[in-house]
Amino acid sequence: MSFLFYLPAIFMGWALGSNDAANVFGTAVANSLVRYRTAVIISSIFVVLGAVLQGYRGIGTISSLSSQSLVSASISMLGAAISVTIFSRLGIPVSTSQAVVGSIIGTGLIDGYVNWGVLVKVVICWVATPIGAMVIGYFSYRFFSVLFRKIPTIQAQDLTIKIAALVFGAYGSYALGANNVANVSGVFGAFMDPRLAALIGGLSISFGIITYSYRVMMTVGKGIAELDHFSAVIAVFAESLTVWIFALVGVPVSTSQAVVGGVLGAGLARSTPVVNRKAVWRVVFGWLGTPAIAAGVSVPLYLLMRAMMPT
Repeated sequence: MSFLFYLPAIFMGWALGSNDAANVFGTAVANSLVRYRTAVIISSIFVVLGAVLQGYRGIGTISSLSSQSLVSASISMLGAAISVTIFSRLGIPVSTSQAVVGSIIGTGLIDGYVNWGVLVKVVICWVATPIGAMVIGYFSYRFFSVLFRKIPTIQAQDLTIKIAALVFGAYGSYALGANNVANVSGVFGAFMDPRLAALIGGLSISFGIITYSYRVMMTVGKGIAELDHFSAVIAVFAESLTVWIFALVGVPVSTSQAVVGGVLGAGLARSTPVVNRKAVWRVVFGWLGTPAIAAGVSVPLYLLMRAMMPT
């Protein structure tokens, strides 16, 4: 029956895949640069590769945030999954990474142990995510636009953008798996081999991409469509590189906030800033509100579970 404790993580992986794949392929699919089926196949394959090959670093970070029992780990994931699901249904964007960390800290405080040094590292990386993506987006636009302008014909330029959308989408999917798999199975890193945890997390994310990502891809893609195709591809590259860098650091970060930074950087490079106050609010809410809300959900669930368990 112990496998039941892992079900919230699988549910979280499905929810993450169905939502966050849009940050990688949403613009390309919504603007017909890449077919939806092609995007799903590429994304589902590369997200598993990223999770298995490099996801163990983030799993180590998440598992070290607090001392976890199998029960507290399961409740942490359940609280985060419920928080993300409720706010997604209400149309309020939340960060999976920040929901998971907030939930873990909530249960950790009840048990009396939180690794504050690791938490500080995580929070610094959260703040650096949109800023880093903005810087990368700005300089990437400057660099690639010089090369792009040397392409002689419109047809060749269009083909280049489509190929870039596929390549950067595959890279972004790999980065998503490498970075965000820790949000799915990181709390169970102490109870199974980290690479097995990464495989289970990667497969559950992939399942979410395959079964339920179309609507979110179209919604998110149209929301970023105020950029031209070239700028949108650059924004995805900036988001992908940023998320992958933090995968190497071993800290799960928000792909949504990385996209905001990438879009802003590309917009600034072409002298047309496109991020409005609503986008800034999403970032700030992710930093502050999401962890608190997730903790507010997981804490009563954990207290109830502890009261029901025999002493």
